[in-house]
Amino acid sequence: MSEHDRDFDIKGVAPAGPIHGQHAEGYRSGFACFVGRPNAGKSTLTNALVGSKVVITSNKPQTTRTVVKGIVHRDDAQLILVDTPGLHRPRTLLGERLNDLVMTTWSEVDVVAVCFPADEKIGPGDTFIVNELAKVRRTIKIAIATKTDKATPEQLAAHLLSIVELGEKTGTEWAEIVPVSAVGDSQVDLLADLLIGLMPEGPQLYPDGELTDAPEQAIAAELIREAALEGVHDELPHSIAVVIEEMNLREGRPADKPLLDIHANLYVERDSQKGIIIGHKGSRLREVGTQARKGISAMLGTPVYLDLHVKVAKDWQRDPRQLRKLGF
Repeated sequence: MSEHDRDFDIKGVAPAGPIHGQHAEGYRSGFACFVGRPNAGKSTLTNALVGSKVVITSNKPQTTRTVVKGIVHRDDAQLILVDTPGLHRPRTLLGERLNDLVMTTWSEVDVVAVCFPADEKIGPGDTFIVNELAKVRRTIKIAIATKTDKATPEQLAAHLLSIVELGEKTGTEWAEIVPVSAVGDSQVDLLADLLIGLMPEGPQLYPDGELTDAPEQAIAAELIREAALEGVHDELPHSIAVVIEEMNLREGRPADKPLLDIHANLYVERDSQKGIIIGHKGSRLREVGTQARKGISAMLGTPVYLDLHVKVAKDWQRDPRQLRKLGF
């Protein structure tokens, strides 16, 4: 197993035994994973099911880099959603490690749900993913037609037929095929019911009210990167990494007026990219800081002071030493 897999292996992330005593008869718990081409709606769907923002969303490809779990609580079940990067043909060492992460996750969850955006035709990228998924034998597979709010009824019908045909062509047996719109809140509850129905009987794995097991520093880093991704050129998202250098409650503040100090570095690969992130006289970096600060404060429930700096780590996506330094 590679160092990257050790970092993000989901085996054993949940307690081995029940948290609140023996689970009731018929209680279900387990892991599901959304996969698909970049920008297929995976992160938006995760947030919709959890009912809160736990993973970043962007119209830029490859925004997800770490496995972030969102937790759906029901009286009779607990569904843990694992978010992964979009599987793609890698061009860098980072891309290879992200793909390794996806393949490892597929073999360890109970259900893999493949997302096919209803406003786009099924293409070579989808076929590539489903062919790779076909190599994972034991995991249950379902298909989700996402973004149905962007398709006409005729387009959706043709899209669902294409999903059936892709399954037949790749030898993939879909346990379910579900059309969903996370934005329009269409059939999201139905999807949750179907996923839970496919989970094994087992104990509650996380305490009531817990929505994710991602560390607060990881959440802050992802929200900063999400803010940095807005409005930048297509090649830049792959080149942005965020490292939280320091994150502490400010000393000497009254208990009822806390302030969270966060000092973070945004890493890019070239000086020209640094200029894009900073903007004219620092205007863009200030916008990134304002947006990220609001998101972190809302997520963690504490006012935030955010200190951002942009640094260049030349060609870090291809450098094993720098990948380790940046947490990959």
